[in-house]
Amino acid sequence: MYEVRYQKHAARQLLRMPREVAKRIRAGIEAVAANPYGKHPNVTRLSGRDGFRLRAGDWRVVYTLDDGRQQLLVAKIDRRGRVYR
Repeated sequence: MYEVRYQKHAARQLLRMPREVAKRIRAGIEAVAANPYGKHPNVTRLSGRDGFRLRAGDWRVVYTLDDGRQQLLVAKIDRRGRVYR
């Protein structure tokens, strides 16, 4: 299992969003961290840059994997229209 680390912006965003949405996002992140290269229906590799995208309703989580340190780094959490800016 990979260790989950949050960048400051992503951690703040989790605190600001509705509790049920944050709970669903954390559950999705933990599922990916348990098996990062497994088949997850809401995870897609980003094109044009490094990283992956986890979809949770109208919210998106952009993250990268550090295989050497066994870490999943959550870079950004935001709504669908704003996350890729």
